[in-house]
Amino acid sequence: MNRPLLITDCDEVLLHMVVPFRAWLDEVHDVHFSFDDQNFVNALRRKACGTVLEEGEVWDLLRAFFRTEMHRQYPIDGALETLASLSDIADIVVLTNIGEDDHQRRIDQLHAVGVSHPVYWNQGGKGKPVRRLIDERQPSAVLFVDDLGLHHESVRTHAPEVWRLHMVGEPEIAVNVPPAAAAHARIDSWREAEQWIRDRFAEGHATAAEPDTTQP
Repeated sequence: MNRPLLITDCDEVLLHMVVPFRAWLDEVHDVHFSFDDQNFVNALRRKACGTVLEEGEVWDLLRAFFRTEMHRQYPIDGALETLASLSDIADIVVLTNIGEDDHQRRIDQLHAVGVSHPVYWNQGGKGKPVRRLIDERQPSAVLFVDDLGLHHESVRTHAPEVWRLHMVGEPEIAVNVPPAAAAHARIDSWREAEQWIRDRFAEGHATAAEPDTTQP
């Protein structure tokens, strides 16, 4: 029997992104990024006049950050240690929504902090690439970790046998993000999540499972 498979996101799950992105915007572009506004596009304002950046400007800044500033990102507390521990019992891959041009930079970035697991880039919902990974690998159980509810919905649609863990590793934004309705549990700490992950792997596939309402 093949080993279980852990599929994890990167930004705000393995590595902090919005905090270093905010610092870069402030230092280089004189732009304030407010975490209180859950609409990401409306959260960026010019400090000099308070005007909201246009959506196109926001995406240009994000692309520039990933092109030149990935070195500013740093690991979420407990992420690297927990991945190392779980690698004893499961295969691990990183599924990250990033442009194809940034794929190698992401691989290099993760290698630099000690993550050598396969890295797959994606655009849009993650359900279909998760389905492909399962069909290719035929794991005994699958667990998906992501900070965005829309990806849990996508995975539930395309791969309902997958256990889905909602994790927002950045405390400054976690307090403003409600639990994802399509996830089985919400746990924002890798150290706290490890045993839950191990227990789900031991159970096998999650086809008939209901969301775990005992988790915060």
